[in-house]
Parts: sequence; C-alpha cells; structure tokens
Amino acid sequence: MLDRLLNQPKNQKLTVLLALVGSVTPATGLHKFYLRQYGWGVLYLALFATPIPHVASAVEAIWYLLQHQTEFDRRFNPGLESTMNQTQPTAIDATQTIAIATALRELEGLRQEGLLSEYEFEQKRRQLVDGMT
Repeated sequence: MLDRLLNQPKNQKLTVLLALVGSVTPATGLHKFYLRQYGWGVLYLALFATPIPHVASAVEAIWYLLQHQTEFDRRFNPGLESTMNQTQPTAIDATQTIAIATALRELEGLRQEGLLSEYEFEQKRRQLVDGMT
C-alpha cells in the first residue's frame, strides 16, 4: 500500500500540509519523503532538535503553496507533465482568427438586415466557431 501511495502523482496540497506539520512538530521532513527526496528527508530528521528544518519546512510550505500547479507538476510529477501537454489545445492561427471574426461580423450584418433568420445565423456561427478548433 505504501508503495502504491509513493508511485502516485504528488498532490500539491498534501505536500503543503506535510511541510506545515514539519514546521511545528518534531516530524520534520515528511514532505521530503513524500516527494521522493529521501536524502533531504533524512537530513531534516537528523536535525529535528535544531530550528533549521522547522524554518525550512515553513518556507517550503509557502513556496509549494505559491507555485502554480503546472510548475509543481513539472518539478515533482515529471511523467504527468508530458501527458498534460498532449491534451492542451493547439494555437490558432492569427489570420484564421481575423477571417472568422470578419465572417461573424458579416453574418451579424445579414441577420440585422433580416436576410438571415436567428436559426440560420446560429448555425453559421457555430460552423465558423467549430472550424477554429
């Protein structure tokens, strides 16, 4: 069970919580073990009687909290980063965007002049917008 937990993607909120626990209790370094940084975890535990790992844990909790999720994943979930990039939409060409905006304006003009019904306008608008993606 512990092996399964360690092989799952690391949760940013849980990391912050573990770092905060380490800043106020003798159990410092738990967040380092969770992030698979075992050497740092052992060092934090070895220095638990000094204020150094407690202060470092508090600073790291703030640092983890302020990180954007994608940055956290890039640093601590390296396999997850590549799968997330595959699902992001591709960039839309600027000339295509301008052409679609112009066509939408023309459609709106035709609708206002009464040459297109609301239904026809909506169908054409959806065709244009769907063509962008």
